[in-house]
Amino acid sequence: MATQNIKLGVIGLGNIAQQHIQNVISGAVKNCKITALCARNDSGQAKELGAIHFTRYQDLIDSGEVDTVLIATPTLSHFEITKYALEKNLHVMLEKPIGLSSWEGEELVKLAPEKSQFALMLNQRTDPTFAKMKQVIESGILGEIKRTHWTMTNWFRPDIYFQVSDWRATWKGEGGGLLVNQCIHNLDIFQWVCGIPSEITAFCEFGKYHNIEVEDEVTAYLRYENKATGVFVGSTGEAPGVNRFDIIGDNGSIHFENGKLTQKLNDQSTAEFCANTDEMFGMPKVTVSDLSTDESVNQHAIIMNNFVNAIHNNEALIAPAKDGLASLDIANGILQSSWNKQTVSLPLDRAGYQALLNEKAQSSSLRKKSNAEAKVDMNASYR
Repeated sequence: MATQNIKLGVIGLGNIAQQHIQNVISGAVKNCKITALCARNDSGQAKELGAIHFTRYQDLIDSGEVDTVLIATPTLSHFEITKYALEKNLHVMLEKPIGLSSWEGEELVKLAPEKSQFALMLNQRTDPTFAKMKQVIESGILGEIKRTHWTMTNWFRPDIYFQVSDWRATWKGEGGGLLVNQCIHNLDIFQWVCGIPSEITAFCEFGKYHNIEVEDEVTAYLRYENKATGVFVGSTGEAPGVNRFDIIGDNGSIHFENGKLTQKLNDQSTAEFCANTDEMFGMPKVTVSDLSTDESVNQHAIIMNNFVNAIHNNEALIAPAKDGLASLDIANGILQSSWNKQTVSLPLDRAGYQALLNEKAQSSSLRKKSNAEAKVDMNASYR
């Protein structure tokens, strides 16, 4: 018996939504039919797809035309739209981040009905290189992790990126900048592979490279329960930028840079060699292996197919919505540490952070959108 298509409504029809729509109509996402679209203005796209256009998300959700929604609206509206959909017992795929804050995200997770699938578009979990790094760490071959370091300054954004949007890079509309937009993927992978730190001490620069009120450069120092340390550096103002991710263990290390993944394994643990060698300038012998892959995957389609299979067959979600809380906790903690000039402990006091964000939002406003014509190549947006 053929699997029945889910009836998908897409709320928000911007750049990323168009990519999801293309994945469905091209067949990259299986067992899924778009039956409704929602945006303030009807572009005629719904008619082309044989779907119904709605101008209000409530009307789409209440229509009976959908059993599932994909929410790809500005971050400001994630909470209210997702809340409404979950309360109507629909399945929900939400674009990142899960909310303006992890407090909002936690409230949404609490609302999710037991029989509804609630997932987040954390697509970089399907990247073959990051999946390989996670596999290496979980194998234990590197021993106990001692230090982590990710410099991700390869998120360069020119001014027009912000000018053509009224909500981006505002406390009111996005709840932050670099951390909750671009680097939320990196922070998710960082904690997915290396674990959640116990303390954060951070330094953010606000509007250093752009005429925006939120952070566009970040340096964060992390400390873990086992006394491992970490550093995360991000920027949207550097060109060409750097993307280097290092994980150092007692038995060796793994390094990602420029698409290349390298593993270095010592012939004995660093601690053991340090304690027992009589060579004053000695080093353990090391074996270097190239673990790089040239495999290319459609990350968004993999996440959507997994979501559809979860609905039909209760397949375990690659990125359940609750998993989006950890990276947002880290992002929120980095901002809080920088604002208060003090170390922040995790688990994060989410209500306390929300109060701080509310203060920022009260003095924030959405910007006036520029009428400039922006050239959009979504493939160039991914790093």
